[in-house]
Amino acid sequence: MSEDLKIGIAGLGTVGAGVVRLLAERAELLVERCGRRLEVVAVSSRDRGRDRGIDIGAMQWFDDPGALAVSADVDVVVELIGGTDGVALDSCRAALAAGKPVVTANKAMIAHHGASLAEAAEAAGVSLGYEAAVAGGIPIVKALREGLVGNRVERVYGILNGTCNYILSALSVSGEAFGDVLAEAQRLGYAEADPSFDIDGIDAAHKLAILSALAFGSLPDIDAVYTEGISHITPLDTTYAAELGYRIKLLGLATVTDHGLEQRVHPCMVPLTAPIAQVEGVFNAVITEGDFVDRTMFSGRGAGGGPTASAVVSDLVDIARGLRLPTFGVPVADLRSLPAATMAHHIGAYYIRLTVVDQPGVMADVTAALRDAQVSVKALIQHSHDLGDGASVVLTTHENREDSMLQALAEIAALDTVLETPCMIRIEQL
Repeated sequence: MSEDLKIGIAGLGTVGAGVVRLLAERAELLVERCGRRLEVVAVSSRDRGRDRGIDIGAMQWFDDPGALAVSADVDVVVELIGGTDGVALDSCRAALAAGKPVVTANKAMIAHHGASLAEAAEAAGVSLGYEAAVAGGIPIVKALREGLVGNRVERVYGILNGTCNYILSALSVSGEAFGDVLAEAQRLGYAEADPSFDIDGIDAAHKLAILSALAFGSLPDIDAVYTEGISHITPLDTTYAAELGYRIKLLGLATVTDHGLEQRVHPCMVPLTAPIAQVEGVFNAVITEGDFVDRTMFSGRGAGGGPTASAVVSDLVDIARGLRLPTFGVPVADLRSLPAATMAHHIGAYYIRLTVVDQPGVMADVTAALRDAQVSVKALIQHSHDLGDGASVVLTTHENREDSMLQALAEIAALDTVLETPCMIRIEQL
């Protein structure tokens, strides 16, 4: 048997403690599977005295994660601190410069700095593993980089944030207001005290930028990801969605179009018959479409100590086995810089909900604005829904360009008879 792989872990939160626990409880199984013992020899965190439910007494403690990263006693560094920049990024750069492989669960750092970190890993001849950065325990990085390597990926999309999926699932069942459902998610530990990173779509955007780089052999470009959150979704929208045969999901979607790489995160109406419509609660799902394999779907828990620790350990086992692959599937020098397709060029169908004055002539004005923008209506529903003098009007459109849809919405919003900002949700026929 080869000598032990000595691991240093920077960050002992839920995931870090989960990694320590998994490596201890599955020590013999991992020896059988990779021929080496995986041993945590050093740790670093902000609070040394905190009870984490794990035994770290025999491990070397570092107050400075940067010192852990370059310690001669550590073979591989696991970064679980989090954050786009700062000490997390500095520690990873220091470890790579010292010729040590790095494993991280930090999706923000990989989305923003993945190319430069991959370049540093290549220069040092070591691995940069980040399976845990996307979709928790789902092995989607390995699937795209290895299992689907013989395919030209045509599209990748999925539910990439469990908090949003829980909230949207609960909205459709309870009928409660968005704020009430969010508060319950926070009480259950599914949402942070400051939930903006999740509900504004930022977390999902980071993950989509990484998936896009893997799927299309391109440089990660987080700035090119169109990002829209879910806070404007109401129980009324989930009710209408069901009436129309849809369910609302926050999706990240990426594909190469005639205008460039289209990357977008936003709420979608998806058909009830689509498999992804059945993924509820805190679960994630990622779907890939390849030219030979056709469609594959991966689903599982997208967060939590156990699933994320499982993904971290998968990267550690690859390192222990001596497996080293290009970070994004091809060498950094071969990653393409694809032009970004703007949302103005996006072609799709739309759900529009309006709150209007309940009087004759209103719909004539609305349809005139749609006609002027060359937007064709597919279906229309109107209910009072106890709105007093107002009426709730819902329409769906045939496919058209998004800039035309936005032109129509601007004209509709300006009408005196429209009482609230129109709600628009894109329809995806998956």
